[in-house]
Amino acid sequence: MKRLLLFVVVFPASAILAAAPVRIATFRADATPPLGSALCGGGVKAASEIVLPLHALGLVLVAEGQKPIVLCAVDWTGIGNDAHKEWRAALAKAAGTTADRVAVHSLHQHDAPSSDYSVSKMLADFGLAERFSNNRHCRKVMANTAAALSRAMGKLQPVTHLGLGRAKVEMFASNRRPLGPDGRVSHVRYSSCRNPKVRALPEGVIDPFVRLVSFWNGERPVAVLSYYATHPQSFYGRGGVNPDTAGIARAARDKALPGTVHIHFNGAGGNVAAGKYNDGSPKNRAILANRLATGMAAAWRATAKQPLRAADIQWRVKPVVLPLRDMYRDTAKLEAILKDVKAGPAQRTRAARNLIWARRVQAKDPIELTCLRLGRHGQASILHLPGELFVEYQLVAQKMRPADFVAMAAYGDYAPGYIGDAIAYTQGGYETGPVSRTAPEVEAVLMPALRELLKND
Repeated sequence: MKRLLLFVVVFPASAILAAAPVRIATFRADATPPLGSALCGGGVKAASEIVLPLHALGLVLVAEGQKPIVLCAVDWTGIGNDAHKEWRAALAKAAGTTADRVAVHSLHQHDAPSSDYSVSKMLADFGLAERFSNNRHCRKVMANTAAALSRAMGKLQPVTHLGLGRAKVEMFASNRRPLGPDGRVSHVRYSSCRNPKVRALPEGVIDPFVRLVSFWNGERPVAVLSYYATHPQSFYGRGGVNPDTAGIARAARDKALPGTVHIHFNGAGGNVAAGKYNDGSPKNRAILANRLATGMAAAWRATAKQPLRAADIQWRVKPVVLPLRDMYRDTAKLEAILKDVKAGPAQRTRAARNLIWARRVQAKDPIELTCLRLGRHGQASILHLPGELFVEYQLVAQKMRPADFVAMAAYGDYAPGYIGDAIAYTQGGYETGPVSRTAPEVEAVLMPALRELLKND
């Protein structure tokens, strides 16, 4: 009788991992500012208490044959101009990729720092930098986040499946710009509203859905990305650093899915907030956060999985130069305000921010819009856009691919401020006033760019 010899070849785990066509790792860094730090660009009371810590959270996606893709969300009001460029460059270096394959976004909480190295440098000449931002701490957080990503590159694990789900979030978002019979903004319904008549007005134009994108290693979810379009504020401005409703909801989902990292992105919510459902009472923070978390949980239950191959992953980039608002073309006037010692710190800070942006546009220094396409036929698209973008852009992007899953993260490069659609600039209201540094022609720039990013090959 012949003996049958059985040879068992054991491959080391590192070899199996290296052969995986798609791999992923998550990273996290503390982003909580020291007490005394400026919050919201100096627009609210400085940090006097840490209610809850802030974080920078992200993931790196590595597809065979491609450079790594990095997505990062930070619990800050905004990251703009040179700060946004340096964040992307630092994370790109840590991941061994290029800056155009890195998306960095803020969640726009107001009891949180703002970061703009360009503005800070300009204000430093007048002794105003620390009123705007704790620049040293902001750079430290950037470096720590890059270090966390660098460590994560040694812990990549396989991705076998992609999950997609969505669900409605009840009684949170409402449009900030109710229109009167004349077609103009009748009230500005901010993140909170104490006027019962204004709160009673309809929700208006919003995107009511929270969307979830998940990455799986077999039956185990590794990371979940969520997207919901609204200002996240419940109440703010009292010096209590916290990640507000979005951060609380994110933490609840982390607890519900142990071992899975939940990363939240703010959608195109520039003209959307909780004003209809929030009178500013502190108790409403937990209520609103629970409504968002409930929506996230429903989207998770609705998630459908599909296999994910390296060939199913695409990254697209579209540089654009956004048009400058007419009121900021006179840079000499802005310089005069900045140098005027009789002007208040807030006015001089605004002048610096407007001046930096005006010079950037005049130099034709672009902002890069990007899109992550996922799935066998590219049926899932995640768009990454700048500023406080109006929700209409998100809704139009979804209509461009009505049969597909389209999510959007706004609040990337924060430099442009509010970005309305063309008609919004004829309707009045706060968001299309001086806080918008882009001209009405911005719609004619962004819409073709969205079509290009979303088109089929």
